[in-house]
Amino acid sequence: MTERFDLQVPVVSAPMAGVSAGALAGAVSAAGGLGLIGWVGPDIDQLKRELATAAQPGRAFGIGFLAWTMRPGDEQLIDAALEAGASMVCISYGDYEPYVERITAAGAVAATQVGTRDDLRRATDAGVGLIVARGGEGGGHGRDSVATLPLLQAVLEATDLPVLAAGGIATARGLAAVLAAGAAGGWVGSAFLATHESAYKDGHKDAVLAAELDSSVYTTVFDIGRGSPWPSEFGGRALRNSYSDTWHGREQELLADPVRTDEPIVWAGQVAGLVTQKKAAAQVVEELAGAERLLAEVCSRTTGG
Repeated sequence: MTERFDLQVPVVSAPMAGVSAGALAGAVSAAGGLGLIGWVGPDIDQLKRELATAAQPGRAFGIGFLAWTMRPGDEQLIDAALEAGASMVCISYGDYEPYVERITAAGAVAATQVGTRDDLRRATDAGVGLIVARGGEGGGHGRDSVATLPLLQAVLEATDLPVLAAGGIATARGLAAVLAAGAAGGWVGSAFLATHESAYKDGHKDAVLAAELDSSVYTTVFDIGRGSPWPSEFGGRALRNSYSDTWHGREQELLADPVRTDEPIVWAGQVAGLVTQKKAAAQVVEELAGAERLLAEVCSRTTGG
């Protein structure tokens, strides 16, 4: 990771739609990590503006797309990102295979998120260059079949591709843990939610700061309630609210007679409970860089010198 993308810290900021615009991606990249834009929608002119903001002189950046939202002609969105210099393009959740060759042919790294061994086999067959092993404790959408640590171990045993660990990483200790296990780096989302550069509204940021480790829930009711056509196999982890308290576990009833909600949805992982103050994205990257010191201390203790 650090060599391929010339990083100072093996951290990739997750491409969170509605959070990770050009400002956050650019700030993470400028601080020595790899910042990713999270993109949904056909507005190519706005995308180009965000890409221009993310591009920092001499720094790599990337972008993430949702395959299930892509329509014929949306290849131009990927092309725009590649033309702007995106070094990594992550495309997940849906039929992402048709885009892999397009990305790699441009010299960028094609990545996708996996949550099971079957997902990994599919990604390998598709020819992606990097795997994101996302455990169920991660915020936003994905699978909830396996937690990050067991998934990471299984993926690392099954592939020689570089693997990023996603879900449950918000501190230097978390990053050190997955690096020690063999991950090429950490895919970090929730730790950046309350940063100054995050596109989250202030109320959403305050909710993250107030969260405890058990404040989130993995569910499909938020998508049902807002009429979002996410594929049914992918739920999302967000902070609990009155809507989820009422309808979680009653999904079939809700599908049969949808009750819409305008209540704010704060997508966040379990580690939102470790996010306690608003700060610059660069400070988050700097704190995560402490993983190197922690690993050195462990090595020193185990070798006796």
